[in-house]
Amino acid sequence: MRGENKRTVIVGIFVFLGIAILVAGVLTLGSQQKKFVKAIHLKTVFDDIGGLQTGNNIWFSGVKIGTVRKINFYGDSQVEVEMNVEKSVSDFIRKNAKATISSDGLIGNKIIVIYGGSTDSPAVEDGDRLQSVMPLDTDKMMETLQENNKNLVAITTDLKVLTGKIANGEGIVGSVMTDSTLAKNFKSIVVNLDRASSNSLKVISELNSFTAKLNTKGNLFNDLATDTSIAPDLKASMESLKATTANSAELTQKLSEITDKLNSSDNSMGMLLNDRAFAESLRSTMENTDSATYKLSKGLEALEYTWPFNRGFKRKAKAEEKAASDN
Repeated sequence: MRGENKRTVIVGIFVFLGIAILVAGVLTLGSQQKKFVKAIHLKTVFDDIGGLQTGNNIWFSGVKIGTVRKINFYGDSQVEVEMNVEKSVSDFIRKNAKATISSDGLIGNKIIVIYGGSTDSPAVEDGDRLQSVMPLDTDKMMETLQENNKNLVAITTDLKVLTGKIANGEGIVGSVMTDSTLAKNFKSIVVNLDRASSNSLKVISELNSFTAKLNTKGNLFNDLATDTSIAPDLKASMESLKATTANSAELTQKLSEITDKLNSSDNSMGMLLNDRAFAESLRSTMENTDSATYKLSKGLEALEYTWPFNRGFKRKAKAEEKAASDN
């Protein structure tokens, strides 16, 4: 009897421990799955859920707030996800919030992340449908990464060939890096460019200074540009200059006509200037006239000593002497 009672007690203890472990496991799983928490049902639709399963977690602002309740096909090729979300946090989730699929860690289980929403939008209610945002496709990311790797290999290959050519002194860059003479010439060009730049800056500075002087009040150019009263005077001066130019042209034409006449022998002045025979005749006449004048002067001097005129000349001389002494 005593042995049977002992066996019964041991079996009872094991049964009790098994029931306790079972209850603890149920409570633990229920706590993790939010089975014993008052919840509301929310829905969202994805084109591709990427391996999301029933029971996967739902996160909001880094906090687990529920689990995936059910997954159904929706429309033609979409998937509707029903979510159990704790009612206590529903006041913080807005109707314009968005849902997307992410991963629990780098290679962890798929989860749904609820984010966004503005405070001016009301809180979600049981049965509301949230807007979904498709996550980045890891397969496409891997394809893009693979393509980028291929491009990187091609770039490094080209870079290797290019650096080899540069090291061998091929091309302009290689010549510059390996040819010391070319490098010196290039340095000289840079120095000349720097000098030219300095001269350009100096010229620009002088031009600015000159412009500032032109803009100074009282300067002729500034007055011409700003003083409206100068314009009519300048215009009148130009008209006067134009008229003077016209008169000068007319005077030049007349002088040209006179010159033409002087160059012609059909008039007296032209004959004097151009007719050589007339000039010789005129010269001979002038010479004869000069000779006659000289002879007449000599005759008058001799006349002073002739008897009829001697007395008259003496009287004239005395009168001149008396006039000189009176003065």
